[in-house]
Amino acid sequence: METIANLLVKHDLILAFFVVGVIMYLSFMLSKKLTNNKIPAAAIAITTGLVLAYFGGNKGIASIPLFSGMALLGGSMMRDFTIVSTAMGASISQIKKAGLIGVISLLLGVCMAFVFGVSLAYLLGYQDIKSLVTIGAGACTFIVGPVTGTAIGASSDIIAISIAIGVIKSVLVTLLTPAIAKHIGLNNPETAMIYGGMMGTTSGVTAGLAAVDTKLVPYGALTATFYTGLGCLLCPSVLYFLTSLIFK
Repeated sequence: METIANLLVKHDLILAFFVVGVIMYLSFMLSKKLTNNKIPAAAIAITTGLVLAYFGGNKGIASIPLFSGMALLGGSMMRDFTIVSTAMGASISQIKKAGLIGVISLLLGVCMAFVFGVSLAYLLGYQDIKSLVTIGAGACTFIVGPVTGTAIGASSDIIAISIAIGVIKSVLVTLLTPAIAKHIGLNNPETAMIYGGMMGTTSGVTAGLAAVDTKLVPYGALTATFYTGLGCLLCPSVLYFLTSLIFK
């Protein structure tokens, strides 16, 4: 057993892929058998990951030597690679159809999420600009939050809150997208791009669209990825400046 354990620790990344694969397989089975696909498998998998992270150490489940490969698998390099790869199947002709509406959806999506996050933070008692902006950025995505917080010098606990808000948003988008898809006409590439631009959370949008129609995933992922970049650009600069003018 000790030899096997040492072997698994030595090949930690391979084990990490295997564990994630098992979690995804079981999530799809649970989604199909228990919920009749009403709750997307991705949402179940994300929730499972959060539970496992809770029982881990300060680095989540990667704090356990046997699962140290999770640190690389869940790190920024793999994250950015998967985000980019999800948009590779998009058709340029379909992207052009989004046009100005797609750009507007991106700007509205970032600004609306930011305002909501700042308002929520203010109502919860946070009044310093760095905290307000960081939490507001977290409401955009769990990537924009820590990027913004680091850029403006926010404390680690505020950055953690911004990540938590972003994760909650991602899970909610994953769960609600299949439920509202028919009501908002989310059944073609154009609306998928607008939806990705409004919601922004790439993981939530891609998981939600996958439950609606896998063909829509590249289009939603494309604008959601732009959303993340735009949020990282605007939140620590223009939106930080505007927030400082309002909350002097």
